[in-house]
Amino acid sequence: MANRIGIAARFNAIPAPIQGALYMTFASACFAVMNALIRLSAAELDPLQIAFLRNAFALAFMMPWLVRVGWSGLRTERLNLHIWRSVIGIIAMVCWFTSVVRLPLSEAVALNFTVPLFATLAAAVFLREVVRARRWTATAIGFLGVIIILRPGFAEFTPLMSLPIIAAAFMAGSITIVKRLSDTENVAAIVLYQNLILTILSVGPALFVWRWPSGTVWLYAVGVGFVATLAHLALTRAYTKADASAIIPFDYARLPFVAVIAWFLFGETADIWTWVGAAVIAGSSIYIAHREAVVAREDRRRASRAAGESVKARP
Repeated sequence: MANRIGIAARFNAIPAPIQGALYMTFASACFAVMNALIRLSAAELDPLQIAFLRNAFALAFMMPWLVRVGWSGLRTERLNLHIWRSVIGIIAMVCWFTSVVRLPLSEAVALNFTVPLFATLAAAVFLREVVRARRWTATAIGFLGVIIILRPGFAEFTPLMSLPIIAAAFMAGSITIVKRLSDTENVAAIVLYQNLILTILSVGPALFVWRWPSGTVWLYAVGVGFVATLAHLALTRAYTKADASAIIPFDYARLPFVAVIAWFLFGETADIWTWVGAAVIAGSSIYIAHREAVVAREDRRRASRAAGESVKARP
């Protein structure tokens, strides 16, 4: 116990931005491991069943939090948004799990890096955020990275290759809803509601393809839920420690993590075009995050000046 307290104290002494980077890197490693466990589970199970087991076990791992805070932790006035987020989330999850099972892992992860690009589109359309020319240009360049990876006309394109991109589009929609929910909802409650509703939504499809897994695959499935919970908690903590623009670059550590795991477990190697395309997508996404941070700081300065002038103008 004393050792754990000492380690926690030393970690808390680290500057917050570095803590955020460490949390984000840890989350990236967890997501990479989760993808590998999904692929291993697919040796016996359909992606629909894996999705249900992931949700059910993730929900189970959230139960200690609910026991600690009580039923008040489920109090919400925005249940409709939780439901919409979960409906969008189950589509994203099924598309993503299928792509992880059917495509080379590195390629699927690189194509899924487009989430921030779709999030920019969703923010402009649904949140009515003002997206200026620089961010639109960066978004367009990011989608050129997708073309570099897919190389239509030069490499065989299959419908399966569109799944990580479809998953990214729906993940972006989920992120857009989370931005709305986070204005009033507890972060842990958002995660709990997601896992609860996703479990309900995914149980029906899973029954149509149900197979009782072997003991080893049960362990893989439990691992998917456990690692997914760790990843989301680390991701959430990362955003509380530093600005998104400072920590988002560390999210792209997923690709090297996945590349090493895919080579070691499945004998897969990512081609040069996957790395180049991923770099283009990552670079554009990092720039978008940077511009959002700059604009947010400028808005805060203007609001602060306006408030100061208002105070001075009072008789």
